Amino acid sequence: MASVAPGTGTPTGTVTFAFGDGSPSVTAPLAGGQATVTHTSTASGPSPLTATYNGDADYTPSNNSNTQTVNKATTTTALVSSPDPTVAGQSVTLTATVAAVAPGAGTPTGTVTFSFGDGTGSTTATLNGGIATVTHTYTAASATAYPLTATYNGGTNFTTSSGSDTQTVNKAATATAVSSTPDPSAAGQEVTVTAAVSALAPGAGTPTGTVTFSFGDGTGSATATLAGGIATVTHTYTTKTGSPFPLTATYNGDASFTTSNGAATHTVNQNLTTTTVTSSPDPSVAGQSVTLRATVSSVGGVPNGKVTFSFGDGTSSVAASLSGGVATVTHTYTTTTGSPFTVTATYGGELSYAASSGTDTQTVNKAATLTTVVAAPNPATTGDRVTLTATVTPVAPGAGTPSGTVTLAIPGRTPQTVALVNGKASASFNPLPKGIYTVTGNYNGDVSFAGSTGLTLLTVA
Repeated sequence: MASVAPGTGTPTGTVTFAFGDGSPSVTAPLAGGQATVTHTSTASGPSPLTATYNGDADYTPSNNSNTQTVNKATTTTALVSSPDPTVAGQSVTLTATVAAVAPGAGTPTGTVTFSFGDGTGSTTATLNGGIATVTHTYTAASATAYPLTATYNGGTNFTTSSGSDTQTVNKAATATAVSSTPDPSAAGQEVTVTAAVSALAPGAGTPTGTVTFSFGDGTGSATATLAGGIATVTHTYTTKTGSPFPLTATYNGDASFTTSNGAATHTVNQNLTTTTVTSSPDPSVAGQSVTLRATVSSVGGVPNGKVTFSFGDGTSSVAASLSGGVATVTHTYTTTTGSPFTVTATYGGELSYAASSGTDTQTVNKAATLTTVVAAPNPATTGDRVTLTATVTPVAPGAGTPSGTVTLAIPGRTPQTVALVNGKASASFNPLPKGIYTVTGNYNGDVSFAGSTGLTLLTVA
């Protein structure tokens, strides 16, 4: 500060400085005619500077002006991610720190745009105290690290800058659970086997790929594709031998998820069976052969083994082997006593099939008979005793030897009732007058055979 001629001397007092950037003015004392202040501009651009001498007792006030050009401060952007490495589905925090480069100073404001290197869209976040953060989830693992970029978009007083980093994303661990339904099942019954594959924390997402199933019964494995993390197959256990069976599901992994195994057991019980028995012909007659047929069925296949038939007439039971689920025997009912008879077929079961039984009834009627009668001698003379003989035989399909009695009769003589012996009965009659006689043999029947009558002509000369 200097005096203007003709004045002389060195002014004293103060000078007030105005910086033109909106900050408060600053007043400094003169020393040797000079006043000095320091100022940091917080805004870029040309700023009008003014220095106003406030005068003293000997000198009048004065002022002068100038301009100060302030450029934007350069910046640096540092980018870090945490945690690093991560696994597929794990959340990552990206932090960008933006700082002014000397001689610039201050805390940059504005926004930072983050790029994640995985093909997803970028994300922009606002700086707070020079720091901006975002979170991001990498849904897939990569053989190489993902390139990360944080771009500071600059501000009124700070230039743009960018920083980079990398993020390593490994495969996420998985867990596989396997189940079967129905469990227990029966031999020959179709079973649905299900595997559920899930990501283990901190991994997340839905695994894809395939699951290989092993059934533990010596059959080949089966592979199915995951849909929504679930894979299913169907399998039929044909036997209960080895039950409970070890059941395994192996997830084969994909680009982002590791392999894993699940294990369980599946129990196979004997198949329930039903046994039905029929007889043919029904009704039958005494002595007629009857065919008994047992059918053993199951929802889980065709049973094998043996069926035991009981006929209900006191005779011994008979066993027959199943073929295609069917067993047959023949039996002859020799009497009607007890008819209708209860017929029982009992399936004894085997390793994979449970026992069962069925019943029916068999009606046995009397068999028809044929009675023949002969007279001897025939022709006879008036002095001959005549013997009548009746033979009783069953009429097919009846069979056997009728028992009971036969009434033999000649007109003019008292009828005689005689017991059959081996199907025959005989009686003798006193001599008859000359003539032709119709003689009869009347079989009176028994519990198994119906009565019948035989006729013949006797000539007495």
